[in-house]
Amino acid sequence: MSFSPLTWIRERVPVGPEQLRELTNEPVPNHLKKWWWCLGGTPAYLFVVQIVTGILLAFYYKPSPQTAYESVRYITEEASFGWFLRGLHKWAATLMVAAVVLHQMRVYFTGAYRKPRELNWLVGMCLLLLTLIVGFTGYSLVYEQLSYWGATVGANITDNVPIVGVYLKQLLLGGEVYNENTLSRFFILHAAVLPVTMAALIALHVTLIRLQGVTEFHFRDEDRKQPAFFNFIPDHLLTELSIGLVLMVLLSVLATVLPAEMGPKADPLSTPEVIKPEWFFYVAFRWLKLFSGTLAVLSMGLIVFLMYAWPFIDARIRKFRPQSEASVWIGIVGALAIIALTVWEASVAH
Repeated sequence: MSFSPLTWIRERVPVGPEQLRELTNEPVPNHLKKWWWCLGGTPAYLFVVQIVTGILLAFYYKPSPQTAYESVRYITEEASFGWFLRGLHKWAATLMVAAVVLHQMRVYFTGAYRKPRELNWLVGMCLLLLTLIVGFTGYSLVYEQLSYWGATVGANITDNVPIVGVYLKQLLLGGEVYNENTLSRFFILHAAVLPVTMAALIALHVTLIRLQGVTEFHFRDEDRKQPAFFNFIPDHLLTELSIGLVLMVLLSVLATVLPAEMGPKADPLSTPEVIKPEWFFYVAFRWLKLFSGTLAVLSMGLIVFLMYAWPFIDARIRKFRPQSEASVWIGIVGALAIIALTVWEASVAH
């Protein structure tokens, strides 16, 4: 009797095409036929790009003050296609931050955080904060002048957190100040701890979506005669694949036209006249300039806490005022404040 690899696999994994189709082919609400409602998968695509390009870059990167800058320079200027991989990694990080922020805003303004989806909102908030921290640690690994002093300023801000701040700073830097152990700690956080944590949270996020289903929305221009749902495969899958293709083209263009460049090497003895963080920290940087250290940190912490707790706050508001849309107006004010602070910080030299 001839050996058949396919038969051998089926005997040990008794799952056929029909079972797989039934497992994955969940009904999808009709509003997801519009591609702009399908952006939840965008951060996941970009996360995969980050993982793949990050692994390739890690083959050459050396996380120490003596070797970090030179290893990044070698990747950028000498390694085959190193400039392209570094550009993909940089732009995927930028777009991922933007995609996570926009996705969280979409969930907020459509009320998709309400019962029974409060837990998934908390998971999404964790993913948002982790995405920002990944961006901060990755920016610091280049060991350029701005990234070095940006990491130093970030650690000093952490020191202003009451009670635990001093311990968080020591944990981040591996000491009281930036030292020989700091870069390796940033690298471990950026390349191992944070990605693994994010992967676990993404898995939980998707699981909760599968269990609870996607929030349904109905619009005036809908054809009521059509079914309220359609199959994930092939319609929605093709939409997601199309978005992924567009993202890959966009990343390739950005990495080629606007490649990642090398700034001056870090000099611990020379403080630059202008210290600018990455654009997604402009809001926090401007906020810190408006208030004193501890007050700024406490007020930012309060804002983050309110963002986490908002599903429960909104539920209390709607309990007493069932038709209240206070969340929309609060969200508009918050979005305008974020835009204003970002533009303000981007437009000034100091």
